[in-house]
Amino acid sequence: MSRIGKLPISVPPKVKVEVASGRVKIEGPKGHLEFALPGGTTVAVDKGAIVVGRPDDSAQSKAFHGLTRAILNNMVRGVSEGYTKQLEIQGVGFKAAVQGKVINLSLGYSHPINYPIPDQIKVTVEENTKIRVEGPDRQMVGQVAAELRSFYPPEPYKGKGVRYVGEQVRRKEGKTVQ
Repeated sequence: MSRIGKLPISVPPKVKVEVASGRVKIEGPKGHLEFALPGGTTVAVDKGAIVVGRPDDSAQSKAFHGLTRAILNNMVRGVSEGYTKQLEIQGVGFKAAVQGKVINLSLGYSHPINYPIPDQIKVTVEENTKIRVEGPDRQMVGQVAAELRSFYPPEPYKGKGVRYVGEQVRRKEGKTVQ
């Protein structure tokens, strides 16, 4: 039996969970999420808890048991508390600005980078260099933050670029003239 999969997920009072025809819908104050159950897993809601089970001991059922429980736990936590990733921009003249549903990045290229912000994701910019990505879907928040970082990852010589807050960039020494 999966050690993670057999743990029940406690549902906060302000979160509603619906299970119907192989889909789980979770709604809370931060938003709503939906998940299609993989084959070989079952979900039951009773007394303020979600319990994930499996009908048989096939390899596929075992593989999806803990995964399904972890995804549902992230969904419950996301609609009740939400997830946040913070980025910072370092470099002379590098800046960011939010204009409607688009974040505009000036990262030293010959053109500005316009990145459309997905639904249910909130992006805020402070001091032109601090970016905060928030939303109920853990995967989507991480994906948006990773895509923003990928436009100019931190480079090891001067340390310029977009990085996560607290990320350590290993610095290298440049060429020396002899």
